[in-house]
Amino acid sequence: MATKTGIEWTQVTWNPTTGCDRISTGCDHCYALTLAKRLKAMGAEKYQRDGDPRTSGPGFGVTTHRSALREPYSWRTPRTVFVNSMSDLFHARVPLAFVQEVFEVIADTPQHTYQVLTKRSTRMRKLADRLPWPKNLWMGVSVENTEALYRVDDLRTVSAAVRFLSCEPLVGSLDGINLQGIGWVIAGGESGPNYRPMQLEWARGIRDAAMTANVPFFFKQWGGRTPKALGRELDGVTWDEMPVSA
Repeated sequence: MATKTGIEWTQVTWNPTTGCDRISTGCDHCYALTLAKRLKAMGAEKYQRDGDPRTSGPGFGVTTHRSALREPYSWRTPRTVFVNSMSDLFHARVPLAFVQEVFEVIADTPQHTYQVLTKRSTRMRKLADRLPWPKNLWMGVSVENTEALYRVDDLRTVSAAVRFLSCEPLVGSLDGINLQGIGWVIAGGESGPNYRPMQLEWARGIRDAAMTANVPFFFKQWGGRTPKALGRELDGVTWDEMPVSA
């Protein structure tokens, strides 16, 4: 079922797949991996498959959930939906046929707006011409530092109604980022007991790049030991801009 969420830029989460593996520095303190371990201990059905201990963990093995594909048809009111907060739809172990089914559900429920986010932009790009791209689907990539900038180039190749960046956790500068073809930028710091502090100049840099390119900018949080510990204001302003189609 869809789950209400504290993520400021969406309304609910929907997880037709669960589980993932660490692939870049942005994954180092993955909240979903920690949550999956807890959910497994609680007996949650979706989180009983363990992942590779070198890159994943208890309850975080990649798993598809066919029963979840029917859930959006039961939602009575339109909503903004973050797809796979506990996974990555473009993980190599998610079959193409299942990715296609998820996209077909999205196309078949146009009253909802779906946000799909991936770190696996290479596979996304390679599969793009084998997927439908409905108008109610926003496609995003995570960009945590300059080493991840190639994902922005991959994102530009897909035909999503809105292409967006999630620069969270922002753990380095994004100097020189090219926002051509990008419709929305989210930025935020890391949270948790081992959080890596976000530098003011990094946050200002991505905000200024978005303003220069006339791209809506959403500043989610500074982070800290808890997500809300250090607040949401950047230079005294709460940035809650959204794409025009929202």
